Amino acid sequence: MTGPILMLIGMLMFALNDAMGKWLVSSYGLGQVILLRSLAALLILVPMVWRAGFGKLLRVQRPGMQLARVAFSTAEVFFFYYAVVYLPLADVMTYWLAAPIYVAAASPFLLGEKVGWRRWTAIAVGFVGVIITLEPSSAMFTAPALISIVGSAAFAFMLISGRFLRETPDSTLVFFQVAGAGLAGLVFAPTDWSPIASGLDVALLGLLGVVAMAAHMLVNRALKISDAATVAPLQYTLLLWAVIFGWIFFGDGPRLTMMIGATLIVASGLFIFIREQTLKKRQAVLPAVPE
Repeated sequence: MTGPILMLIGMLMFALNDAMGKWLVSSYGLGQVILLRSLAALLILVPMVWRAGFGKLLRVQRPGMQLARVAFSTAEVFFFYYAVVYLPLADVMTYWLAAPIYVAAASPFLLGEKVGWRRWTAIAVGFVGVIITLEPSSAMFTAPALISIVGSAAFAFMLISGRFLRETPDSTLVFFQVAGAGLAGLVFAPTDWSPIASGLDVALLGLLGVVAMAAHMLVNRALKISDAATVAPLQYTLLLWAVIFGWIFFGDGPRLTMMIGATLIVASGLFIFIREQTLKKRQAVLPAVPE
């Protein structure tokens, strides 16, 4: 049970990080929050990279793909924090949890993977869930809603680029991801910097990056000591925490359309994941099993 417990705690910490971020970006500039978040995360990362040897950072696999991944990861974190200023936390989290569906839809074209009719059906159901969550109307085309869709797509492309970098250590990937966001924050922070108003905000700004890094470590550890089929589906508990924290801290009750859309997205994502795991096991014995 160690792996599932670590995964559940990691998802809880990710949700806490997102709730703190939503609280902070309502009072401070987006670049300022991301810069301070990145600096706090680097305080944890640098000693780890130091022990592993900084030379490994210079011998990266596929530099062009590394740069693309950093660009996508930086874009998605900016878009996420922009979206949560205007939308309920659970709504934004729902869009982001649709990223695996985008990955499955793009994999035949970008990764050369075969996707059978069952997964295409699940992908279609997932997209219907996204549309329901958006509530098709004139409000569907507001900047926060569109930014949420673009941000979740950037997250999906970050996941896809990560598949090309399987040989790169997790610490290297996370280091460049955090450093990229920090550099972008450094560029934008001077344009919207606000004096820190209270000791609580100082603590939250410091904890923002620390909690995120701790969540990454817990999730990575869970995936290393447990089978992915056991722990990966637990990522959807993130949505439960988003609903709870959104209601407690921001008074955002879940909308019916969000709950329906989220149900379709989660069901679609779980089916795609389970189907992929089943095919991998079958192909280990019969490589030509049809999808």
